[in-house]
Amino acid sequence: MMGGHATTAVAPTMGGAVALADPAPVRGPSPPLVRLLVLALVGLAAALVVVNRQYRTGEMALASVFVSWTSDHGVYLAADRQALYFGLGGDRPFGLAMSPECTSAFLVLPLVLVAAVMIALRPRISSRVLLALGVAAVAVVVVNQLRILTLVGLVGWLGTDRGYYWGHTLLGSMVSVLGGAAALVLFVRLATRKPREAG
Repeated sequence: MMGGHATTAVAPTMGGAVALADPAPVRGPSPPLVRLLVLALVGLAAALVVVNRQYRTGEMALASVFVSWTSDHGVYLAADRQALYFGLGGDRPFGLAMSPECTSAFLVLPLVLVAAVMIALRPRISSRVLLALGVAAVAVVVVNQLRILTLVGLVGWLGTDRGYYWGHTLLGSMVSVLGGAAALVLFVRLATRKPREAG
């Protein structure tokens, strides 16, 4: 039609014609909200670097809880050194320190930056991206805790030298790589999947 009026599709039926409403467009957040989300994610990424020491302390504190549940010996958390001592009072006491290279923060960091870019380029999927980021970040943290528990178990089983070698250099690295890859695939799948159409 002339004059810029919207048209409405009409479907013929046995009793006449029925107007079909135009599908409602999928709208994303407003531009100011998109900018706010992107800035918040960039700020979160920066915080993971700036407060990395405190992040590692939190990781070891969480690990100390899990190790104390599974260990028959004493467990001590040296929070100021991001270190966990276990097997205290037993035959194989040992200590682990969380270095910057072993923290889950640097696996979460790229996910946060990718989420910021995806929201900036495709605001309509912001909610899916944020959900995917949350799920993937939790998965990465859980994987790192499993790596620590694996190392603790192998030290108790094989001794400090062999247990640390297998738990840190081999199996621990394998757990980190496979877990990180799985978290990335999960993030992309959740962030980019299309919602199911009704009916």
